[in-house]
Amino acid sequence: TCAALLGRSLIAPAAFAAYGARFLARGGPSETLEGPPLDRHVVIEFPSLEAARACHASPEYRAAKAHRFGAAITHVVIVEALPTG
Repeated sequence: TCAALLGRSLIAPAAFAAYGARFLARGGPSETLEGPPLDRHVVIEFPSLEAARACHASPEYRAAKAHRFGAAITHVVIVEALPTG
């Protein structure tokens, strides 16, 4: 429901900020070229793979996730970045 997602959107930013996350894409137009389309995309950059895992396991994120339960179907994927330089 919209109320559940709104509750999550009020709680989740603190969880992401605590782990150094930076939003690269959040909603906005997208185009599916292959595979099943999804309604919304969010891409978040973390300083490390460990930070992303810690955020996902954190009490702050679990609280935000509880608000989303039953209101949305999600796919959460952590991908290691390519080396820089």
